[in-house]
Amino acid sequence: MDIVYIRELNIKTVIGIFDWERSIKQTVSLDLEMGTDIAKAAATDSINDTLDYKAVSKRLISFIEASEFQLVETMAERVTEIVREEFSVPWVRLRLSKPGAVRGAKDVGVVIERGEKV
Repeated sequence: MDIVYIRELNIKTVIGIFDWERSIKQTVSLDLEMGTDIAKAAATDSINDTLDYKAVSKRLISFIEASEFQLVETMAERVTEIVREEFSVPWVRLRLSKPGAVRGAKDVGVVIERGEKV
C-alpha cells in the first residue's frame, strides 16, 4: 500500500468546550496519511487514476469550516469517516491538532488510525 498525504492543512472553525471557544473561530491543523495504490496513476500519468489530494482537502475544509464540534476526538472521527467513505480509502492515519490550546505547548490533539493496511 502506498500513501498519499496532506501536511499542515490549517482550517478555522468553532471547536472547544468553553463558552469563549464557542464564540470564536480557532485553527485546527490536519496531517493526513491515506493508504492507496498509486501504480495505475504512475503508469497512466492521469489524475483520474489516483487519489486526488486537492479534492480531499477541499471537502475537509468545507466540512470543518461549517462544523461546531466540542471535541477534537469527534472531529477526527468524522474526518476519517469522510475520507474512507467518500474517497474509498481503506486506511487513514490522522493527526488533528489544536495549536495554542494549552499554554506552553505548541499544540495538542489526537492521532487516530482507521481501517486496514493492505
